[in-house]
Order: sequence, then C-alpha cells, then structure tokens
Amino acid sequence: MTRLVVVTGTSTDVGKTIATAALACTADGRVLVVKPAQTGIVAGPDPSGDSADEGDADVVARLTGCDTRTLVTLPEPLAPDTAARRARLPLPTVAEHAAAILDLASGYDTVIVEGAGGLLVRLDHEGGTIADLAALLGAMMPVEVVVVCAAGLGTLNHTELTVGALRSRGIEPTSLIIGSWPDSPGLAETCNRTDLPRGTGVPLRAVLPEGAGGLEPTAFTAAAPGWFTG
Repeated sequence: MTRLVVVTGTSTDVGKTIATAALACTADGRVLVVKPAQTGIVAGPDPSGDSADEGDADVVARLTGCDTRTLVTLPEPLAPDTAARRARLPLPTVAEHAAAILDLASGYDTVIVEGAGGLLVRLDHEGGTIADLAALLGAMMPVEVVVVCAAGLGTLNHTELTVGALRSRGIEPTSLIIGSWPDSPGLAETCNRTDLPRGTGVPLRAVLPEGAGGLEPTAFTAAAPGWFTG
C-alpha cells in the first residue's frame, strides 16, 4: 500500500518545503510530492523572457530529484482562496484535490502532500482547508500528518493550537518537525525543543538546521537522515 503523508505548518515560512524535501529524500521507494495549491507564481516565462519563479515543488525537485506535481498555480502570494478570487479563477474543491492525489498515488510507494500556509488556510472557495483534505484522505487510506513548527518564541502556542485543531477533527498528528534550527539557539529555542513534544503530546521527529535549503542537492540528501531522531 502507498504511504501517504500530509505536511502542514503552524504558519507560513516555518520550513514546510524543506521539511517536505527532507521527508522525501529519506522515504522508501518511488516518491511523489504533491503541492495542491501554489501561490505567488506566474506559470511559464514572464513577458521579459525570464524563467518563472521557483515554486515549492520546484525546490523539492531540485533538492531531492523526486517527482513532484503542483495541482494549481496562482499569481499573487496570498491564501489560495483569496488569490483565486482576485484573479477570477476557479479552484478545485478539497474533494477534487483528494481524488487527484489518490489517483496519482497508485504509481508511487510514498506520496507527500505539502499544504499552503498554516493548517486552516482555505484551499478552495467552499472553505475547505488542508485539515479537511487530510480528513478526506484519511477516510480512504491511512494518512500520516506531520506538523512543521518554528523554534522561537510563540511556537508553543501556535503548535498547540494547530495540534488541537487537528484533534478536533479526529486527526492525530504523527510527528512534529522544527523547520529551522538556528546555529546559535537561545534560551527560548532550547526550552522549546523540550516543551514542544511535552506540551502537545506529539513526538519531535526532526530538527532541520537553518539554511538547509541552501545546500547543494548531494549535500542535502546526505545530511537529511541525520536531522531525524529515528
């Protein structure tokens, strides 16, 4: 059976994409990473002839070499629902996203789905979120939900709120990943590393070093297994 992992975060810019890449390059078998909605990207060359901006799936592909798919691309760097409304573009429903992911999954041993922003950012015009997507997928096959969180002040509150929102929907998160660990952690970061799993009851699976996304692909894939606790 295909292993299905949903990666969400406590907010934007907490390191979901690099965590997704780390999960991808340490997974077994043939791996696919799916980004249901990518915002802030203009598909294809821009009018000046330059290449399009690098999306999250492009970052994962560059670092890991695994297959990736982006289901929807939207031009403005906003929540998918907002970006689509402003661009006057339709969006697939969360149910349609789930169907597309399950269809793609048949050809892979591991499928990793990276959400947009935080857990409750709207992915469609009906109010569907990554939490709803995880619940729909989980009704059809086993799903692991990984929460990526920050290291510094505020992360305990944000992470407990995210974990609580998942549990209120009947979803038990599998693990936490700290998406960016500073070279010189302070008191808050050091305490949070202990308090995040203690406060949430969710194991801390990996701690990713700050700047990991800037590594060369061979260095990234060689280092990634050492970021995981087991």
